[in-house]
Amino acid sequence: MSLDDITRRIRAAETAAGREPGSVTLIAVSKVQPPGRVRAVLDRGQRVFGENYVQEAQGKWPGWRAAYPGVELHMIGPLQGNKAKAAAALFDAIHTLDRPSLATRLARLADADGRQPALFVQVNTGAEPQKAGVLPADADAFVAACRADGLRLDGAMCIPPEGEDATPHFRLLRSIAQANGLPGLSMGMSADFETAIAHGATHVRVGSAIFGARTNAAA
Repeated sequence: MSLDDITRRIRAAETAAGREPGSVTLIAVSKVQPPGRVRAVLDRGQRVFGENYVQEAQGKWPGWRAAYPGVELHMIGPLQGNKAKAAAALFDAIHTLDRPSLATRLARLADADGRQPALFVQVNTGAEPQKAGVLPADADAFVAACRADGLRLDGAMCIPPEGEDATPHFRLLRSIAQANGLPGLSMGMSADFETAIAHGATHVRVGSAIFGARTNAAA
């Protein structure tokens, strides 16, 4: 599959759902991909990318941003508190706001720097013990606490349990977002982004369907 194929499928899914063309943002997940593959996608005009690791992103994106104006970088992996300052400086959006201590740290950074990335609250819709994210029952209180800290929240994010039907999780995330006035829905990956769009996704995170299998090898 290619970037063009994915883009066509996103546009078709928007139409099928009665959505405005271009209402869904494609985040090309470039973590642990060889540089040659990422440059090829940049050359095709893609400008929104997702990374899981702050250190990896720091090592490759400053140069690419200089060469390809208009790049938008999204943090989609778990964020350690000691990496919050670097992440807030590097990323345009952080999709993994998942605990009070991180919210407090990001609020302090925003106060100090006068700049805040777009923030998505990660919700653990499957209540999986090994997975990060606020439990659905705690989401309303967490959103309120973040706002009390002075944070501007832009949306909610989820990663449904592997092997399960994603539809109930997308519906749950949408209901939480609507109840809390969160306009963005970051949900849907390579295998289910069309279903996510049907349930209101504003951002879909697609990696392997664009780049192929991940590898640590350089290219």
